[in-house]
Amino acid sequence: MFRPSSKFQGRAKSKVRKRWRLFHATDFQSLMYPCFLFCKILGIFPYKINASTFEASRPRYILSTVVICVFCIYGLAMLYEVDISGRLKFEGVPASLQGNCYYLLGSFITVVTYILTGSRMRLLQTVLDVSSKLPPETYEKLSRLIHAKDIFGFIFLIGQAANCYSQNYLDILIKIFALYITLLVFQMDMLYMNCVCVLKACFKKINDNLSNLRELVINDEPHLLRRIYHEQRNPFLLMELKALKKRHLIVSDTVQMLNVIFSLQLLATIVMTFADITFSLYFYIVERENGETLINVDKQIWYSYYLTSILYYSTKIALIVWACETGKDKALEIGTTVHEVLINTNDKQIKDEVAQNILYNFIYIFSYKRVH
Repeated sequence: MFRPSSKFQGRAKSKVRKRWRLFHATDFQSLMYPCFLFCKILGIFPYKINASTFEASRPRYILSTVVICVFCIYGLAMLYEVDISGRLKFEGVPASLQGNCYYLLGSFITVVTYILTGSRMRLLQTVLDVSSKLPPETYEKLSRLIHAKDIFGFIFLIGQAANCYSQNYLDILIKIFALYITLLVFQMDMLYMNCVCVLKACFKKINDNLSNLRELVINDEPHLLRRIYHEQRNPFLLMELKALKKRHLIVSDTVQMLNVIFSLQLLATIVMTFADITFSLYFYIVERENGETLINVDKQIWYSYYLTSILYYSTKIALIVWACETGKDKALEIGTTVHEVLINTNDKQIKDEVAQNILYNFIYIFSYKRVH
């Protein structure tokens, strides 16, 4: 059996790497490249990609395990210093509640991220397979948003690292812990949003194909040729409908898989986001109205704490909700198109096939919509 040499394989891999260009993605791998790269930096991407297949990487998995162990020990030590020894103190009960809420929820998300490593790899493989039929133009259009938000968001958060410096070494340690949590949660949220955007594009492609079939049904031939035309056309239309039905079921199942895998992380992220925004607004209002400072901004990782933290969390949650809402709308459009096909055809075979598909019954609402 012929086996390509390692030199040839190396050249093939280098070609794949060279294919990536900023804002000019051509496939799922080049679209997700910045997100995958930042996940590798954080030690939460224990995979390797061979051709179009995700595989577990033993060295990266060991690294990920070491990172999560160090994180857990580090986190327990910080919580001990805050809640038991009292050597690391917050300015009052509200600030202590905010800190504990953030650290506990962030630690929960980190541990869940590690536990679901295998499930997440299967999800990424499924999304890659499902999106393989999307044209390069669609990926390039998606990359303008996905590359921009992934890169800008990561650089923005890394830019807060300089604010971790403090004369108290315990403050430095707690800030580093908080910054890692913030980066990890951001990457998981962006990974979810990226998958939603890709699946939204898949729904749009299906709807466009259905619309083309609808035009074929509406634009009928003259009456004298209709019978011959139907005999030639119907097999093609029925084959297309069956293919679209199968593709829609696969995409819908992938949406459900995405929601199941990310449900715990999304729920914790939502609670963390609204808790942080609520506490930040509360601290700001009290300080502005009463002149009383309830939080020590020196213990926060943010420059200009009130403005930066509220703007960051509000923007992030708005982007994810936007992606989910527009994805849901694209899925709902398929049901509308199916109804139009049913209304505009008198062919019994086509009507039966469309009625059996019931595509609109397989529409799933994304997780953020369900939570709201």
